[in-house]
Amino acid sequence: MVLKMVFVCSKVLKTHENEKYIENMHRQRVLCLILLISLLVSSLNAAISYKYSYIPKQVYATQVFSVTVFSDIDDSENQPEFTFDTQSPIQPTNIVPIKDTNGGKTFYTFFFKAKNSDLKVPELTITDKEQSIILEGKYIPVKTLDTTGHDEFCGLIATNCEISASQVSTFDDKNNLISLTIKATEANPKEIKTPGSIESGIEKLTHKGSKVVIEYYFVIPASKKSITISYYNTLQHKFISKTISTDFRNKPVAAQENLNPIDSSFDKLKKYGLIFLMIFFLIMFIIKKDFFWLPLLAVGAIALFTLFTPHEKICIQEGAILYILPTSTSTTGGQIEEKLETDVLNRRGNYYKIEYHGGIIGWIKDEDICND
Repeated sequence: MVLKMVFVCSKVLKTHENEKYIENMHRQRVLCLILLISLLVSSLNAAISYKYSYIPKQVYATQVFSVTVFSDIDDSENQPEFTFDTQSPIQPTNIVPIKDTNGGKTFYTFFFKAKNSDLKVPELTITDKEQSIILEGKYIPVKTLDTTGHDEFCGLIATNCEISASQVSTFDDKNNLISLTIKATEANPKEIKTPGSIESGIEKLTHKGSKVVIEYYFVIPASKKSITISYYNTLQHKFISKTISTDFRNKPVAAQENLNPIDSSFDKLKKYGLIFLMIFFLIMFIIKKDFFWLPLLAVGAIALFTLFTPHEKICIQEGAILYILPTSTSTTGGQIEEKLETDVLNRRGNYYKIEYHGGIIGWIKDEDICND
């Protein structure tokens, strides 16, 4: 259309011998130029360019990686439609891309997870108000991460990772339960596992764009006072180690949620302490003959009575599942082999904390309590 208009205008702009057409020629010349410019501008506006801004040259098996597409305009008010080839086994983990504008360009980022073999980012169709274009699929080689000499590697591959909180509580007579809050970027949280742990699992995952928060736990022998785990940093291309204290005694009391067994030695200390205080209050009342000491004596007696009150007992059905933590996503820690009557150590929501044979501590659901 543009070429045709150029041809027409060139004919119109030819010099005519008859001067009576000069004025008309000038007018037509202006109109042709305006029309030509309008067509050129329209053609340029329609040709918004979409290209891949970033595709990794190589990734590791199980790695989560980003693929970014950009348009050559600040398209902050428009949302093109992105459709990856539905026949491809490789699909992004986020249907809606993360959108960002910078330097007059707009960037759209998708995340993929690599498997154990080379992959192809599927063909991408982009449709906006003016056009529909196709970006061809891109092949990415996949390697297996060499962990030789890194026995503490926990399976996590990320561009960044930090442990924002840790908590230690006793699991049973021989083991401690460690709970961690891990914040990572472009990470593969489902692959995480602590080397040397007896049990481990993820309680909760929270995704926000490229960031993920992992509520993770593992059980290790109580004899270990610390443990070192490492993850692979894909930006620095190296393993980064983090050491975590697993000593229950060195943790602040406020941080100990005591999800599992009761520290009987601490209970004894509390009882002896209360008895000593009551004796002291009684002696002071006798010596001073001041009623000020009687309320203190009464409070101590009530507290001591509470400590000596036996735990509530419940009957548990045969076959009940014993959970490590009182949550619906908790890993199972065993099964009740026969009908059992035992003390309730704690209660949280619909879960009861109990002690099973052999000092095994866990949580059972209220639906597993005997009906009779």
